[in-house]
Amino acid sequence: MLFQHVAIAGLAHIDAPRQLTSAEINARLKPTLDRLGIKANVLEDVAGIHARRLWDDDVQASDAATLAGVKALADAGIDPSRIGLLVNTSVSRDYLEPSTASIVSGNLGLPDTCQNFDVANACLAFLNGMDIASRMIERGEIDYALIVDGETANLAYEKTIERMTRPDATEEEFRNEMATLTLGCGAAAMVLARAELAPGAPRYRGGVTRAATQWNTLCRGNLDRMVTDTKMLLTEGLKLAQKTFIAAKQALGWAVDEMDEFVIHQVSKVHTQAFIQAFGIDPKKVLTIFGEHGNIGPASVPIVLSKLREMGRLKKGDRVALLGIGSGLNCSMAEVVW
Repeated sequence: MLFQHVAIAGLAHIDAPRQLTSAEINARLKPTLDRLGIKANVLEDVAGIHARRLWDDDVQASDAATLAGVKALADAGIDPSRIGLLVNTSVSRDYLEPSTASIVSGNLGLPDTCQNFDVANACLAFLNGMDIASRMIERGEIDYALIVDGETANLAYEKTIERMTRPDATEEEFRNEMATLTLGCGAAAMVLARAELAPGAPRYRGGVTRAATQWNTLCRGNLDRMVTDTKMLLTEGLKLAQKTFIAAKQALGWAVDEMDEFVIHQVSKVHTQAFIQAFGIDPKKVLTIFGEHGNIGPASVPIVLSKLREMGRLKKGDRVALLGIGSGLNCSMAEVVW
């Protein structure tokens, strides 16, 4: 999936307004921690997550995605009537049907000629959405596409903590659901365009994807519960990432020292350090946000890219590697030339 005519015309992120610290969560879990004899501060010491953001209670996935979409369209400086495709990539959703994309499309007032749909692939979906849109742009089917993602974790937190504080909660149940408490809320959006319509804009070169779907049982979640085998997920995820990295080096001509920034899907301190060590990446080239924002699912890669731009860390011509992995297991690695 390599592209010659695709540019990033607009990019935006939204930080959820409410902070929930790990200290607050640990205080609520203290009776269970004491009863089970669990002394390790898993959220902070192991995962490296000190806080995460939550929306106000009435905010739905479509609301968050709409906010990011409005901001990205404004950043691109184009009218909504010019969007030919809307892809919503959220793990979170308002309903099973209609699609969250249709709600966002209606909120944004997109034209009746704009195709819209959801793409679901765990934490990899935003990169998948970029690839789907880029194929259509590359073939000349559309001029502009809008990729959106709005993640809500409020319900998952409420129900998970409720289960963990039950007097009959077992240590196995506690550990299986601990990863849920690393999740965070947030939103991101990106406008992709035919390159000639956005002269000077960053170019999306595309990337590679590899799968290890025999491991689809390692993380399974609903809107109110997620059960994760964190050790095996890290082990097998890293194996798949190494295979994908080899393919990316061949397809994109990557040399680690020549890349200027690495945008890694934000899961935890353990996962990030494992990626950095496995591929010999300079830690200074990896902006991390999980410590204060948690794991924002598929929104995390575009949020980090947007924050890098906001911080002024991206210069014209910089090569930026996007590295994403999602339970299932699937892995994508792609490149943006700023």
